[in-house]
Amino acid sequence: MAMEYRRLGNSQLMVSPICMGCMGFGDAKRGQHSWTLDEKDSRAVIKRGLEAGINFFDTAIGYQSGTSEQYLGRALRDFARRDQVVVATKFLPRTQEEIQRGISGQEHIRRMAETSLRNLEMDYVDLYIYHMWDYGTPLYEIMEGLNNLVQAGKVRYIGISNCLAYQLAKANALAEREGFARFVSVQSHYNLIFREEEREMAKLCREDNIAMTPYSSLAGGRLSKRPGQTSKRLEEDDYARLKYDATAQQDQVIIDRVARLADRRGVTMTEVSLAWLLAKTTAPVVGATKPHHVDGAAKAVGLRLAPEEIAWLEEPYLPHKLVGVMAQNTAEAAGAKQVWSTGSQTIQP
Repeated sequence: MAMEYRRLGNSQLMVSPICMGCMGFGDAKRGQHSWTLDEKDSRAVIKRGLEAGINFFDTAIGYQSGTSEQYLGRALRDFARRDQVVVATKFLPRTQEEIQRGISGQEHIRRMAETSLRNLEMDYVDLYIYHMWDYGTPLYEIMEGLNNLVQAGKVRYIGISNCLAYQLAKANALAEREGFARFVSVQSHYNLIFREEEREMAKLCREDNIAMTPYSSLAGGRLSKRPGQTSKRLEEDDYARLKYDATAQQDQVIIDRVARLADRRGVTMTEVSLAWLLAKTTAPVVGATKPHHVDGAAKAVGLRLAPEEIAWLEEPYLPHKLVGVMAQNTAEAAGAKQVWSTGSQTIQP
């Protein structure tokens, strides 16, 4: 089955419904994750993605100290034409040290973008993503700095990640008023066992045609594994355990339904979990650490769940507390202001 492509929000970018998440690529000795792939294995997964029709790749300067960007850039240079792929990367907030040195938000963004472009060995990125809300920098500086990159041709479009709905609405309202580039996509934590984005963010995105490209699509592997099945990431991903261990019992009810529906339809749990998400969003970010992971994700594009199947999967869901980056964001939005560092505990998707 040939890959289909979708428009990314209000942009002119046509992307595969599966975005290959590249957090699993990079030198494990230079980052916060022990389970990432070396360059040889990363290239094999990227190549398989291209062969499957995936043209949308998501990385970040914070993934394994920039080595994820480096691996991706070299692989795409060797296996694809630049104008046939859509590359997204992300920048981090200013550090306390930068603030003390008087480095402005605009200058910080410019430096981060130029470092990412060197890592990727590219002249521009298609989508430049504000990785997490920067409470130490005025929003005007962020939006002006991003607009400067668009005007300079180093960035085609801008996106945002790990934000609250009101923050996205506020940022785009400022951009519209000032004639700056607006965010065309949002990358948030959203999957069958974590659906808090449906409260406000999903509604805002539908109304304003902002693409949702959620991360943690398979909940760190939980939505693709049966009881007793495991993987290196399931065993070693401390951040995923932080997000899901506390609700494992209530989540298991949904995971069991995914397995039952997969058996009924003669497909994998990965296909069912992603088919549900594909019906809700533009392009889920799916991490892959083996070539066959790519095949399972690509097959999900052709699976259509019936409305009654979707309702059955959703029915047991119970509200979850925000965790990780978004829990920190919510606390800061309530007044507990803190400047993000580039320490390993804050560089997460």
